[in-house]
Amino acid sequence: MVVYTSRKRTDTSPKRATESDAEFFERIAGPFWDQVRDEINEWWSHLPDHAQPGVRSRLMDRNSDANVFSALWELYLHEMLIGSGCSVEVELGLGTRGKNPDFLVASDGQEFVVEAIWTAQRLDDAGRHAVPAQLIDAIDRVPSPNFFLSYRLDTAGAATPPQRRLKSGLFRWLEGLDPDQVIASYERGAPLPMCTWREAGWCLTFEAIPRSPGRRRAPTGGTIGVHPSHWLDDQSNRVLAAVKKKGGKYGDLGLPFIVAVGHAAFFPEDNETEAGLYGTSVTYTREDASAFGRSSDGYWTDARVHTHSRVSGVLTVDNPAPWTWTRNPPVLWRSPDLKSLPAPVLPTWESARLLDARVERRPAAQPPHTALGLPAQWPVGDAFPRR
Repeated sequence: MVVYTSRKRTDTSPKRATESDAEFFERIAGPFWDQVRDEINEWWSHLPDHAQPGVRSRLMDRNSDANVFSALWELYLHEMLIGSGCSVEVELGLGTRGKNPDFLVASDGQEFVVEAIWTAQRLDDAGRHAVPAQLIDAIDRVPSPNFFLSYRLDTAGAATPPQRRLKSGLFRWLEGLDPDQVIASYERGAPLPMCTWREAGWCLTFEAIPRSPGRRRAPTGGTIGVHPSHWLDDQSNRVLAAVKKKGGKYGDLGLPFIVAVGHAAFFPEDNETEAGLYGTSVTYTREDASAFGRSSDGYWTDARVHTHSRVSGVLTVDNPAPWTWTRNPPVLWRSPDLKSLPAPVLPTWESARLLDARVERRPAAQPPHTALGLPAQWPVGDAFPRR
């Protein structure tokens, strides 16, 4: 058994609004995606037999994109650990609460525990989700070699509007625009061209965004460049919440304990993760002198909680996905609590520690692709070759 069967795939179009991640990975054709599927199959085969069914089920879950990416995150961690020369046991009963953390790891005679959690930045997608997915796909398929589109929902109708008239109207509008003239006008301070469409109680406003000259006439993706949304959370709170959720789950393990956070965010910032774990940085003024310190709002700097010392370190990778596995470095944020058992740092991990209220960073000894057994630039080729 494998996760993805070998068969002829012909559909090379980008992910549709009506499509789950599981459906997309199974459907998308091309050498780039064949590499991804082959590697997922290989890594899945490295799991022990008892762990394979559950991971496969999540990878194929068409009802939860979060399940798909959490399973990919666990596959990545397992491969990173065994590729670093560690021996790994999966889902053993450990700790004082009788539960099963993801990985018991042995490296150079030292054992430690790794628990995985994948967390994604939450968006207020009310505007996007109020537009039927079929309509979003129709907009995304409007032929537009020179422009991307952004859209805003002004009024929602009671039923799905006719897609053909919307597509033909958008096509005629975009065909009448000159991208070079739009860029020149925009650089002089003029707004981007806008178009309002009304039908059957619906009202949507579109904005035309010129494609760069080298990306015209043979676009590789869909026409929608920007969906309506805004962030509901900040990443420091999200990482903090993830570690809190897992940090106390197993009670006393008697071993160094690492919470591994797969951190999906649009614009990840290390200083926000730093604040979530070590506390917000503050500057004090005393007797005409300034001193740097930390607030007590971080995971390890919250003086009200004494059980956070059980977590020896937090391993983060920003936006872990098959197309970033070999590029985005893991960072181990080490506990400053003297009661914490020291966590080992693998050669492909960067490390960070709190030193006199400041964070000291150390680079990894090796790039991440070396532990994964993949080239530095992988997958090879273009995800969506220009047509």
